[in-house]
Amino acid sequence: MQEITTDDAPDSIGPYSQGIASGDRIYVSGQGPVDPETGDVVSGSPAEQTRRTLQNIDAVLQAGDASLDDVVKSTVFVKDMRYYDEVNDVYGELMSAPYPARSAVEVVKLPVDIDVEIEVIAER
Repeated sequence: MQEITTDDAPDSIGPYSQGIASGDRIYVSGQGPVDPETGDVVSGSPAEQTRRTLQNIDAVLQAGDASLDDVVKSTVFVKDMRYYDEVNDVYGELMSAPYPARSAVEVVKLPVDIDVEIEVIAER
């Protein structure tokens, strides 16, 4: 098991790693729409938050010699399913076919005041 870290994604806000490589798999912890340079949450629509979130995920994957193209499973957490279509449009734009297996769940609250959080598993 090897920790994956990068300055191109936000620092972890708890006792967990940005990502872990184990064998041929990379597990990326839940990422949100935080600008890694400032540490501030990106304001804007759920679509804009999803774009920043996936950019953060891609940065962790790149640090582990992978990319969004290598994602095999993702879990999307949204604060309100009204945002589902917006999130889905950006997700479909940045992810590639064959699309990963995925779950999407509505949550009452996330650790930071954001509208979307996504975690992924990728294969190198």
